[in-house]
Amino acid sequence: MPNSLQEVRLTAAQVKEMFLYVGEKVKESKPLLTKIDSAIGDGDHGIGMSVGFTKAEENLRQKEFATINDVFKTIGMSMISSMGGASGIIFGTLFVGGVKGIDPQEELNLPLLTKILEGSVTSIKERGKAKLGDKTMIDALEPAVLALKQSVEENQSLLEGLKSAEEKAEQGVERTKEFVAKFGRAKSLGERAIGYQDAGATTVSIIFRSMREWVEKAFVQE
Repeated sequence: MPNSLQEVRLTAAQVKEMFLYVGEKVKESKPLLTKIDSAIGDGDHGIGMSVGFTKAEENLRQKEFATINDVFKTIGMSMISSMGGASGIIFGTLFVGGVKGIDPQEELNLPLLTKILEGSVTSIKERGKAKLGDKTMIDALEPAVLALKQSVEENQSLLEGLKSAEEKAEQGVERTKEFVAKFGRAKSLGERAIGYQDAGATTVSIIFRSMREWVEKAFVQE
């Protein structure tokens, strides 16, 4: 146990456990995500995310990991191979794109997580062409990553950074209700999509909340 939350660094094994927990929480949210996506999308986002994280769990449990990079790659490739469609590519890129070009790392701290997720934002934008305000996952992910960067600059702990990111992701989800969609089926609805939140952004919010919960349970003594 580190002397303080400031010193928390996750091993590859702990990052694997954290994302197994994240996957469980996303799968538990399948009914919610289906309901959200059914309002303005194809209604299959919850099913797709459940399929993707189920495959990721299967592949994560099959081996022990020496590096953080391999954990992220395994999750991302599991999603891309199992989910199909735009969501599979985009959420797969969230994990695979983030560690692209990063030297093998054995521990995850706040600066490294921030660097990885900055890479995720860049990779997703390059692949999907979405930007802030387009009513996509970017509306939750980009503000969350900016919050992580701010936390790094303020020398905060991993948990403090995740709390800030979670808050900004949730605010981003709320903001998607104000936007007209630029992608997917919701694009054809025009202004009728206003008032409804984006399912992908909601999933990003769940991912940050779940990461924060896991770190809190692992390192904060009751």
